[in-house]
Amino acid sequence: MRPLLCVLGLLGMVWLLPASAEQKLRLVADTWPPFTDSAMPGGGLATSIVTTALNRAGYVTAYEEVPWARALMGIGEGRYDVLVNAWYNDERTQIGQFSGAYLTNRIRLLKREGETFNYKRQADLYPYSIAVVRDYAYSPAFDSDERLNKVLVRNFSSAVRMLAAGRVNLAVEDEYVARYNLQREPPQVREAVSFVDPPLGENSLHILVSLKHPQHQQVVARFEKAIAAMKVDGSYARLLRQHGF
Repeated sequence: MRPLLCVLGLLGMVWLLPASAEQKLRLVADTWPPFTDSAMPGGGLATSIVTTALNRAGYVTAYEEVPWARALMGIGEGRYDVLVNAWYNDERTQIGQFSGAYLTNRIRLLKREGETFNYKRQADLYPYSIAVVRDYAYSPAFDSDERLNKVLVRNFSSAVRMLAAGRVNLAVEDEYVARYNLQREPPQVREAVSFVDPPLGENSLHILVSLKHPQHQQVVARFEKAIAAMKVDGSYARLLRQHGF
């Protein structure tokens, strides 16, 4: 009986291996502090929330940070399973399935300090040059409006430095991202800009699960269930507090 039990035990282990492998998810994001940044505790707020939820949903996760364009391409090609920090747009539904929102981003315009600037509708922005980060989505109306004078830049630091130097009239960014990064700019840059009211808009933050993953619908459903449970038991709020939100 003992040899038979050993054989059955080994067979059981072999049987479980494929299932365990299927539960491992390859997470990806670009560096976008304070939401995603491997140098920050837990990889940033968004990474902490997503990783915690997926772990609670029964998945093992491995996280990697790459430039944004490479992250999107990797999701489309199936080299990564989950994009951690995705704003919704229709084009991305061709490569992945969005979850429900797990965070909300408030999009703000910035101007040079001391300059008078007011706007009530998007058309009021047409006369002005606006620094925008290449390949980022801000809002469907803003992104698709070809009448806006958008100046493409590599990152927010480039945008705000161009703004402070008078090379563009406006810059645009998520408010928390802007405040976080402004603290890391020289005083002559940080003190030379200010936020514009009202906010340009709000964006919901989602995970985007690659359509190449055979269980992408299940991953999304289990993630959403875990997020709901975290909000009920208080662990979601604790993560927000730990990251200063």
